[in-house]
Parts: sequence; C-alpha cells; structure tokens
Amino acid sequence: MKKKLLSALLLSTALLAAGCGSDDAEEEGHVDEEGCEHLQEGPAVNVTAAVSGTGPAVSNNHTRYDIALVDVAGGKGGAVSFAVSEATDYVLFTSATVPVKVTNGSGATVEFEESATSSTLCTDIQGRYVVPLTVGTHTLTFGPSTLSSVSLVIEESGEHDHDHE
Repeated sequence: MKKKLLSALLLSTALLAAGCGSDDAEEEGHVDEEGCEHLQEGPAVNVTAAVSGTGPAVSNNHTRYDIALVDVAGGKGGAVSFAVSEATDYVLFTSATVPVKVTNGSGATVEFEESATSSTLCTDIQGRYVVPLTVGTHTLTFGPSTLSSVSLVIEESGEHDHDHE
C-alpha cells in the first residue's frame, strides 16, 4: 500500500512539474494570443509615421498602434520610436506584410531572431518579428510599401502577465 501511495505521489509530482514547465511553443502561443487580441480589439492609438528621424512614440503597453504611413522613396513608409526600459526579446506584430527595420540609438540595425508573415494562432497577424532590444530608444522603420497604414502591437517575448484588464 505504501509503495502504491509513494508511486502515485511521485507520478503526480512529475506530472505537475511537467505541466508547470516553460515550453517555447507554449510561450510563443501565449505571446501570439496577446498580439492577436490587441490587433483585433485594441485599445487603439492613431499615429502618423515620421518621414525621417525617430518619429512618434509607441510602446508595449497592450495597445494597438494604427500607423499612418507617409510618402517615402519607393512608396509609403516611415518611422516610430520605441523606448525600451528592460533589455529582453520583444515581438513586433503587424497587421500587414510590410518591411520592418529596427535600429538602436546609435543607428545600428538590430537583427531579428525570428521573422514570419503569419501565425498559426491568428490570421490577423501578418508580420511577426522577434527582436532582442537593449535599454534605450529604438527606431522602427516601415516600408517602402504600397499600403497607406499598418497596425502594430509590441509584446515582451516569454512569460507575460495580463494585467491591463
């Protein structure tokens, strides 16, 4: 009897530990759910991209930024700025397939760790870019594109507390 009880206890502990483990696909799915929710439901803030420079500020504050693109060489585009307070990976979600470039405060391009033009969890995600960012202000440049606007949601990658409700 004691062996069966001990076996059951060990098995349930192992299952509990496995269930609490942090799995990359699970984290990715949760981040995509967040990005999708805010792309679909907002709240939304309208901004107009700057032709050059850093542009208006955007944030990772559970907000969809509807960015009006402006005339640039080759079509429509422009820049916005993102002030990073915590060095970590961020996921940039866009509502349309549009070229995106990230530069740091020194003007150096920050390479994406991952990029995709879709998400298996949400068809509203047409751009998904994972980028490691350091503390400081970064510039997100969109275009050139034929589109006149793009929506953007920024989420921290990995574990996430949903505390905006």
